[in-house]
Amino acid sequence: MKSHEIDYKIIGHDIQLVEIELDPNETVIAEAGAMLYMKEGIDFIAKMGDGSEPDKGLFGKLLSAASRKITGESIFITHFTHRGSGKSQVAFAAPYPGTIVPLDLEQLGGSVIVQRDAFLCAALGTKISMHFNKKLGAGFFGGEGFILQKLQGDGNAFIHAGGTLIEHELNGETLRVDTGCVVGFQEGIDFSIQQAGNLKSMVFGGEGLFLATLQGTGKVWLQSMPIRKLISQLSTGGSNSKKESSGGILQSLLES
Repeated sequence: MKSHEIDYKIIGHDIQLVEIELDPNETVIAEAGAMLYMKEGIDFIAKMGDGSEPDKGLFGKLLSAASRKITGESIFITHFTHRGSGKSQVAFAAPYPGTIVPLDLEQLGGSVIVQRDAFLCAALGTKISMHFNKKLGAGFFGGEGFILQKLQGDGNAFIHAGGTLIEHELNGETLRVDTGCVVGFQEGIDFSIQQAGNLKSMVFGGEGLFLATLQGTGKVWLQSMPIRKLISQLSTGGSNSKKESSGGILQSLLES
């Protein structure tokens, strides 16, 4: 199914939203709960499945819903359709501070692999499926788990990255990344892990035991602040919790 051609603009800086402009009978699909506002003429319905295969039977839809449940997402995808005349808009907000990344799937070879909670919304016709990470090391220690998502199609899709987005174009090179910071990559990129240096570096280097490695040719997208890291840093038991109060002996003497 050819994807609907949608226009969009990304608004904001720290917590962004994407506003999608629809012509009559155009549809955009989105994760449940991502909608921020919609203007007159927009109608929505929750469906099992992304709508990319309209002839798919009940068994196929159940299988698709089960795979989404495995990835930790809702079994339903919300379809927003413009039923009025002229143009109308619907907007979707990022779930936490970060950057919304527009992907032109046609220009990216028709598919990309993204972390399982990165998908935000896409033009109708985009296929969302489960991608299983076959490498045990990357699955256990890569920070993204065994289950990733594959986005396929020829239209626009939008994913979300925590913090600042960094895009790299690899030409047969290897990029080593802190685990959990990989948002997505083109097919053909090999995703695995490496030890983070020697034993001393692994124990005392503060970078963890392993680093994610991306090798090959194509684009990769990284995030500077994964949500798990953000929660950890802001939690009462996190490494930043004592920074304001622990200025050491010198601070105690100056304050006394």
